[in-house]
Amino acid sequence: MQMLSSSFSSSYAVAALAICCLSAVAAQPQRGLPQPRSNSFDANAAILKQNFDLNPDGSYQYNYETSNGIRADEAGYLKNPGSQIEAQVMQGSYSYTGPDGIVYTITYIADENGFRAEGAHIPTPPPVRPVGGPGRFFK
Repeated sequence: MQMLSSSFSSSYAVAALAICCLSAVAAQPQRGLPQPRSNSFDANAAILKQNFDLNPDGSYQYNYETSNGIRADEAGYLKNPGSQIEAQVMQGSYSYTGPDGIVYTITYIADENGFRAEGAHIPTPPPVRPVGGPGRFFK
C-alpha cells in the first residue's frame, strides 16, 4: 500500500508541475499584432452595415462597413459546375485606414488560376520576358 500511495502522490506532483509550467507559458505576452487598447478607436468600432445573401445555386454576396472605416465586399460562385474544370470563384475588395491616416484598398480574385490581389500600395514584380524571345540565350 505504501508503494501505491507513493506512486500516486508522485503522479499528482508531476501533473501539478506540468500545469504550473503550462500556466507560466500561457501567461507570457503574445507575439504578433498588438491588440487594440480598450480606449482606442478600433476597439470600440461598431458594425454599421452588414449583408449576406446566399442563393440556391450556391453563389453568394456579402458586404460590411464599420465605424472606423473598414469596408469589405465579396461575391462568389461555382464556375463550370459538375464538369472536370469546376472551380470556385471569389472576387471582392476591402479597405481600411492605416496608422498613417491613408485609406488602403485591396481588390482581389481567387479562382482556378490562384489568388491575385491588387492595390496601389502593393509592390508589383517587373514584367517577365516572353519565353523563347530575344534575350540572353536567344538572338
